[in-house]
Amino acid sequence: MSNTSLFRAALTRRQLMRQAGIAGLATLASPAWAETMVTLPFPGGVGDRPITTAFPQKGAMVLQRTRPPLLETPFEVYDTGVFTPNDRFFVRWHWAVIPTSVDVDSFRLNVHGHVNKPLSLTLKDVLALPQFEIAAVNQCSGNSRGFFAPRVAGGEWGNGAMGNARWTGVRLKDVLDRAGVKAGAVQVRFNGLDKPVVKDGPDFIKSLAVDHARDGEVMIAYAMNGQQLPLLNGFPLRVIVPGWYATYWVKMLNDIEVLDSPDTNFWMKTAYTIPDTPHADMKPGQAGVKMVPINRMNPRSFITNVKSGETIPAGKPAVVRGIAFGGDTGVKRVDLSADGGKTWHTTHLGRDEGRYGFRRWETRFTPAAKGPATLMVRCTNSSGEAQPTQANWNPAGFMRNVIESTPVSVA
Repeated sequence: MSNTSLFRAALTRRQLMRQAGIAGLATLASPAWAETMVTLPFPGGVGDRPITTAFPQKGAMVLQRTRPPLLETPFEVYDTGVFTPNDRFFVRWHWAVIPTSVDVDSFRLNVHGHVNKPLSLTLKDVLALPQFEIAAVNQCSGNSRGFFAPRVAGGEWGNGAMGNARWTGVRLKDVLDRAGVKAGAVQVRFNGLDKPVVKDGPDFIKSLAVDHARDGEVMIAYAMNGQQLPLLNGFPLRVIVPGWYATYWVKMLNDIEVLDSPDTNFWMKTAYTIPDTPHADMKPGQAGVKMVPINRMNPRSFITNVKSGETIPAGKPAVVRGIAFGGDTGVKRVDLSADGGKTWHTTHLGRDEGRYGFRRWETRFTPAAKGPATLMVRCTNSSGEAQPTQANWNPAGFMRNVIESTPVSVA
């Protein structure tokens, strides 16, 4: 029996997903989970964060918040490969009422609304559909928010609210076709098992245009990197929207509704909106800016093997490597500057695992002059869009993708 068949067989049996400690973790005092600290170099504010290993199915993570869980991937993890390990994959929930166990026998995925045949699918039903796989970056809209200046409200992420995985599941199109989408359908809305903490809190639900939902790439995943989804990353099912920000990647998916009119719920109309401007940029305090729902990701690149403040030997070849992704398309090239952006040279790209995933890049250079230097990395995607030289700003702290700079000393 193949690994895939074994995995499918395992998922059809009752599984007890005991996640002891998730709900109660917020009541613990700091010494109970803060084994070590990491300092994130945020401008104008304290960047100290604890490293925790207290969350089930997770290794050492940067703790941004306990309830609801906000866990950031330590940045050194990205130097280990293009696929982010499941136990180090970032976690972001909006509401703190999250199931701490899921009974796979009683679980149902409901499909209803503007369809010919409402469905109530068991996990076995889902697993029986044609399998689909895709590599794609899952990135929080507010990744790197902590670097915004002036500072903005929200989770003060460093650069670790992102991860790349090979997702396994079924095409959303196949599920919708089984239900039969009626003429006049406009959007497809997704809901999960998490619930608001307060009575009148808006349930976290997100929508995609019906044509996008049925494009053959949007999918429902039951596995990542060849393993069952961790509970904190959406077990048993999660929406995957390649090339779009993680707000649409609804976790613990149990409800799909086809709409015949535009979705105006809080999480579409009010939250997760960006300026309808280049790079989602505006001035602090600026009024009258048209806002639209956040959507596609933009290109980014990072140096992963050299840290800020490190010393590089003069006159000796230095290896610099990292990761890049094109946003909603592939990586065309990655350029490195060793002189603060005065000159650039093209790096060598590693294996292409798919246009929506991380791409490894690497290069060598020999620093000649001793003293301070600034390494900069810039990604240009397959559509010709390159990272900007100036950081954007908006009140939500979304879509940062400025060219990254790493100051070093040459000695």
